[in-house]
Amino acid sequence: MIGIIGGTGLYQLEGLSEIQSHSVDTPFGSPSSKVVVGRIGGTSVAFLARHGIHHKILPTEINYRANIWALKTLGVRQIVSVSAVGSLQAEIKPGDLAMASQYIDFTKGKRNHTFFGEGIVAHISTARPSCPTLSHWIDQSARTVDTLVHKDKTYVCVEGPRLGTRAESEYLRICKADVVGMTNVPEVFLAREAQLCYCTLAVATDYDCWHEDPNMHVSVDQIMALYKQNLGRVQTLIKELVKQQPSGKQDCSCHHALENAVVSPDNDLPPDKRKMLAFLKS
Repeated sequence: MIGIIGGTGLYQLEGLSEIQSHSVDTPFGSPSSKVVVGRIGGTSVAFLARHGIHHKILPTEINYRANIWALKTLGVRQIVSVSAVGSLQAEIKPGDLAMASQYIDFTKGKRNHTFFGEGIVAHISTARPSCPTLSHWIDQSARTVDTLVHKDKTYVCVEGPRLGTRAESEYLRICKADVVGMTNVPEVFLAREAQLCYCTLAVATDYDCWHEDPNMHVSVDQIMALYKQNLGRVQTLIKELVKQQPSGKQDCSCHHALENAVVSPDNDLPPDKRKMLAFLKS
């Protein structure tokens, strides 16, 4: 099943039938919202609002581990993260969609960023953090509905909640980042630890604050207005993506991320950690 994590402005998924809302208990507490599971055509889809239904959760306050755990509990194996971002490159215009293939982590250690620790030592590979199979699937769906999506972009995640300074924006451009946001780390890496496919579908809402024209600089009003203007295209793309989902169980290298990554012997783990690891490997 595919799961959609909705970011700023995306609090529900249109076109769902046979809807059921699930409150999922996790070892890490409650997720940001109930997980809504429904069907588009004959295909099951899960949806979770990253900031809560009424947008009450700051990026640093999001329970990322609970969100990923809850989606996997309900059978999700691929995650599309819909996220508002600032563009750091002229070619990605406000209103454009972009897919991230790489991530730079400029958060500040305030977020619970791993399922491991407290007896479990593991080191996953994140050389290719976005799932290439899912990215290709999104690209094909975008072509079908005639929607431009910039591919193979680098997403830099900052702590927030404040918007950046001009100097910071210029520095991120020197780092060859393409878009900047506040939420996709550690989300992308937790998905890999849980052996789930993950890809960011970013909606550029502004030019951050590097642009010479101050009218193009980021503001909350601009973020919300432009995001809402483009939600129709995002919803259409998601529907096509679900429609093109291959039938049957799909294998992917993401589903084997923990092979040879766990250092701690299973026999040395306490029962609760052994159970947690078994779930992540499932």
